[in-house]
Amino acid sequence: MSGDSTYLNTSVINIARKDVARLPRNMTVQQTLDEIRQKGLGERIVYFYVVDEDDRLVGVVPTRRLLSAPTEQRISEIMITPPIMIPQHTTVFEAHEYFMRHKFLAFPVTDEQGRILGVVDIAMFTGDNFDVADREDMNRVFETIGFRIMQVREASPLRAFRLRFPWLLATITSGTVCALLVGVYEVTLAKSLILAFFLTLVLGLGESVSIQSMTLAIHSLRSRQPDWLWYIRAFYREVSAAMLLGVACGLVVGLIAWLWRNEGMAALTIGASIMLTLCGGVFWGLTIPSLLHKLKLDMRIAAGPITLALTDISTILIYFSIAKALL
Repeated sequence: MSGDSTYLNTSVINIARKDVARLPRNMTVQQTLDEIRQKGLGERIVYFYVVDEDDRLVGVVPTRRLLSAPTEQRISEIMITPPIMIPQHTTVFEAHEYFMRHKFLAFPVTDEQGRILGVVDIAMFTGDNFDVADREDMNRVFETIGFRIMQVREASPLRAFRLRFPWLLATITSGTVCALLVGVYEVTLAKSLILAFFLTLVLGLGESVSIQSMTLAIHSLRSRQPDWLWYIRAFYREVSAAMLLGVACGLVVGLIAWLWRNEGMAALTIGASIMLTLCGGVFWGLTIPSLLHKLKLDMRIAAGPITLALTDISTILIYFSIAKALL
């Protein structure tokens, strides 16, 4: 198990083949076929990768599509876009999941600028020879990869403890900090007991939205490097949705609080804090995975506990700060 773990945690670039079939996007199909006949191909070529003038990956052409396309067409007209690429710092274990999720026979490994560094194909993970035209064999190979992933995931209880306990400490720490913060606002809480009744609900809403944003961010960052343009666009999209959700949830919960206890300012406090905490949850849900990915740390393990911890702390601060100002 130790040897498997070491191998699966190594960078996928270490096992990638370097015989990449590159095609300039401005060439015609006939020119491409002539060049292939002249230069030959590497082993197990399944896809041709289309590059621009700066050698950046812009598309993919399956072998069958290249052979069946009209000879006068340009490669840029028959390529599939956008290409799905594996970043060079992806681990072998994460590369397994690319194959299981997308069901492709090979993936290009690229650097931060999108230039191809190598290719990994499914045979490198299975050690089996198979006919790519045989659908049953393809399904069998993908099932084999999935089975092996599940075997690796079945770690011993001690190993699972060592992996999980450090991140549970993040939850313990955030819970302690939240308890101390609530103690700071003890006087505010005493003014309106209804705040305590709805605290769990507000925390739950913030956590739900932050986890949703975090999941979307992790999924997006598996195939790209985070940059400011991506972050701003993602944040604008998510925070716009969070504001609409916040207004709707805030109105519903605020109305329930007002009808139940007939405390208008307390209901306004709860409703307003819900909208702001949802926006805060979006911020942490996008920021933490992006930061971890930029630092080349494991987003899937670390992002959840850290995101939830920071979301809970910011929710407590927002909730009781608004209550202190209004009550």
